[in-house]
Amino acid sequence: MFELFFVAGFGVLAFYNARIREDEFGIVSRKVGDRLGKLWDIAHQGMRENRFLRAEKALLTILKIDEKNAAAYNRLGILYAKQKEYRDAIDCFEIASSIEATSSSLHNLGLIYYETENYEKAAIAFEQALKLEDKLAARHVAYAKVQEKLGNTKLMIQELEKACELEPNKETYTLLQKAYAANGQQAEADLVEDRLKKLIVPAGRPKRIIRPRRVAI
Repeated sequence: MFELFFVAGFGVLAFYNARIREDEFGIVSRKVGDRLGKLWDIAHQGMRENRFLRAEKALLTILKIDEKNAAAYNRLGILYAKQKEYRDAIDCFEIASSIEATSSSLHNLGLIYYETENYEKAAIAFEQALKLEDKLAARHVAYAKVQEKLGNTKLMIQELEKACELEPNKETYTLLQKAYAANGQQAEADLVEDRLKKLIVPAGRPKRIIRPRRVAI
């Protein structure tokens, strides 16, 4: 009987100790979470105010706490890119992509490769980004610019056409028109020019603003 009581008591004690450990772990986790939140605030503020050293220290501290924080590596890469420290930026974006491949980190990596004239690697990074997310015109425009550098005119035009389908605006139409004209496709360039003209609001008497009717309450 005493043995059963002892076993039961041990079970209660173990459960009590487990609860204490869980509570302690919860407190520690909340403290870490609060600290990370403050560090992120410092990093964002530092980048907004171009206080790069302050932002860098905050991001590096985040990575000391959480060494697999892909978002911190991505943000650190952007910080280095702003300072034209491209080698460090590439390292950060590559690490971020290896931890968690996102369209954003891959696109950023492609931009840095493009900036450093490593067009083959830029093309690969943009392709991977497009596989994950292909609904943004900017991604297709970036990929088109790389293909232009690589001499792949047909693929460049295809990507610009996709960009125009996604976002038919002045910027995308202008790029496509120039690409058609440079490739000797004048008929297509003229069609795009007509679309551009339709985007321009005609000058004339401004439309009358209809004011809401006043109703006494």
